[in-house]
Amino acid sequence: MEEKGKNAASRIKTETQDKGREKDKKALRPDCLDHLALPRTVHLVPMDYVEGYAVRPGFYEINGATAIPGGVNFTVYSHGATSIELLLFRRTEEEPYAVLPFPKHYRIGNVYSMIVFQLDIGEFEYAYRVDGPYEPEKGLIFDKTRYLLDPYAKAVTGQSRWGDPLPGCQHYKARVVRDDFDWADMAQPLTPMEDLIIYELHVRGFTMHGSSAVLHPGTFEGLMEKLPYLLELGVNVVELMPVFEFDEMQDYREVDGRKLYNYWGYNTVSFFSPNTSYTAGTEYNREGNELKKLIRVFNQHGIEVYLDVVFNHTAEGNEDGPFFSFKGFDNNIYYLLTPEGYYYNFSGCGNTMNCNHPIVQQMIVNCLRYWVTAYRIDGFRFDLASIMGRSQDGAPMSKPPLLEALAFDPILGDVKLIAEAWDADGLYQVGTFPSWNRWAEWNGRYRDDMRRHIKGDGGMAQAAALRIAGSRDIYADRDRKNASVNFITCHDGFTLYDLFSYNVKHNEPNGWNNTDGANDNNSWNCGAEGETEDPQVEKLRRRMVRNACALLMCSRGTPMFLAGDEFCNTQFGNNNAYCQDNEISWLDWGRLGQYKDIFRFFQYMIRFRRTHRLVRANVSGGACGFPDVSFHGVKLWCSSFAEYERYVGVMFAGQEEGKGPQTVYIASNAYWEALDVELPALPGAMAWEVAADTWEELPAPGPLEGGGFRIRPRTVMVLVGK
Repeated sequence: MEEKGKNAASRIKTETQDKGREKDKKALRPDCLDHLALPRTVHLVPMDYVEGYAVRPGFYEINGATAIPGGVNFTVYSHGATSIELLLFRRTEEEPYAVLPFPKHYRIGNVYSMIVFQLDIGEFEYAYRVDGPYEPEKGLIFDKTRYLLDPYAKAVTGQSRWGDPLPGCQHYKARVVRDDFDWADMAQPLTPMEDLIIYELHVRGFTMHGSSAVLHPGTFEGLMEKLPYLLELGVNVVELMPVFEFDEMQDYREVDGRKLYNYWGYNTVSFFSPNTSYTAGTEYNREGNELKKLIRVFNQHGIEVYLDVVFNHTAEGNEDGPFFSFKGFDNNIYYLLTPEGYYYNFSGCGNTMNCNHPIVQQMIVNCLRYWVTAYRIDGFRFDLASIMGRSQDGAPMSKPPLLEALAFDPILGDVKLIAEAWDADGLYQVGTFPSWNRWAEWNGRYRDDMRRHIKGDGGMAQAAALRIAGSRDIYADRDRKNASVNFITCHDGFTLYDLFSYNVKHNEPNGWNNTDGANDNNSWNCGAEGETEDPQVEKLRRRMVRNACALLMCSRGTPMFLAGDEFCNTQFGNNNAYCQDNEISWLDWGRLGQYKDIFRFFQYMIRFRRTHRLVRANVSGGACGFPDVSFHGVKLWCSSFAEYERYVGVMFAGQEEGKGPQTVYIASNAYWEALDVELPALPGAMAWEVAADTWEELPAPGPLEGGGFRIRPRTVMVLVGK
């Protein structure tokens, strides 16, 4: 009886709506449409009234909400929905002032599109309600009571101030963005992959510390204030940790009186929206302009801007997580689900995006296209990218459609694509990530092998030599060019200073009893755990930092390092500072003065790399009778290194067009004793010069006498023959 009553009520409601629609159609006489007709677009005239608003079918191929002359076009997709309602809100209000159901004939296939006339984008925010079947065992969890954020929203409201949660029963809503930013005649740098020097940073943490001395700390504007510093340092790429709209309040808690947030931002709320809490000012309906300005200015100064993007999961979590967008539109399409309707968790964050479903694939491609065309983004680093290569049943694919589509997309043709080639479920694809000779990879083996070599582990000489030479054992057999992004540190793990200051992680402030974060850090404290006043330990730590910098900048492949490493920034031994929005994660710019020698060394080695193409690429296949790459021990010409050896010599030889022959010899002594080393004899008038010696605080280039040299303990030397 109850069900029959519901059906009857529904029937009466439908009939009433149909009668109202007929009445509205009759009211839409040609003589009353003149005032609604759009300039020079007389064909775009209303066809219906919905809840008192003049409407007509929209542009079905334009996703999201788009301002057009005379109104706004709303287009949204759902495969499983039975009906969709557009909700319009006044700013800051919790309940809609208008609810506009999409008429049935405004649906083509599974796409709903409607133009609503005479809307001022500055006066409303919007969301959706979606009705459909509720069958959790099939992954269908439609709930018509939920207010849903548009998956293609260009701006998200509700969390514009960092650390302010959504009040009470409020929900995410979207704004329509007026894309009128003036790029003028700006040309992107289009720097070749081999010439890049990537600087990874967190927008908020980069300038939030009081020592940053910027006017707008923790913002895009604050980052732009540091442009002179970045130019002085010499990097030509800034890679921004997530700036898509995310929820820093997810899993908010307090530990020992310290507020802990989802600080890093690897929990996307909206893929098309910039994080509004990173702006210095309010950008109503022009969200993104401050970021666009930053990109324009950086590009004009030769610095590319990359985004760290998170398509492997969303902030909606698992069965117990929030429900604000994708779950409500098509839960069984957007997420990888078990046969029972539960979420696969290859991300370690509760859910996994179904990246190779055609709809999700299309959304990701459209998203990246949008960031490239609307924001002029130069490159992307893909978090846990191996998930993007999983099929709809979770199995790894040899030729994932999404990765192939991104590799060959024409809009993305000049964009750098960098994969974190693993995921949280054990899939590790360094060297085997599907690439079409287009994708580069974070070379995790470079990080691990070089850390172990630098701190003096036995049996690592061969691996270190291969990493310095461009990891040919990983990439050459597959003819992959410029595939290796070399790094020793990144946001995930110890800073470079901490790598040589702590034997073990110290993550107690995270509140998990030090159980979180990696245990296999391959670190060494140089004789004292943490901060010390021992001058010998401090001196050794500085030398170890210089060693790491010299080897990174002299290795074939693209170097990347973590912001603050150039002045020994510390996280006090925390190797998983994802939740620390405080002095643990913020860069302490006071250390720039304390470690000015380290900064100058980084400057020097960056400049050395940029002026010696030979360390970046094979320029001629060899020179002076030497091959392009050769390996050496303390004695010349090594085909392989013995297990006990801790000395590595790598020599590059080549001759650029129009220039004389050149050689570069990188010597790395990880022994605790000095060694006497033989050098290859140079022809004719060529002679060896010392370009860098990490035993010294500051580089002091000069000639080298004789056919060999002495390298002191735990030291790296760079020699140039010319």
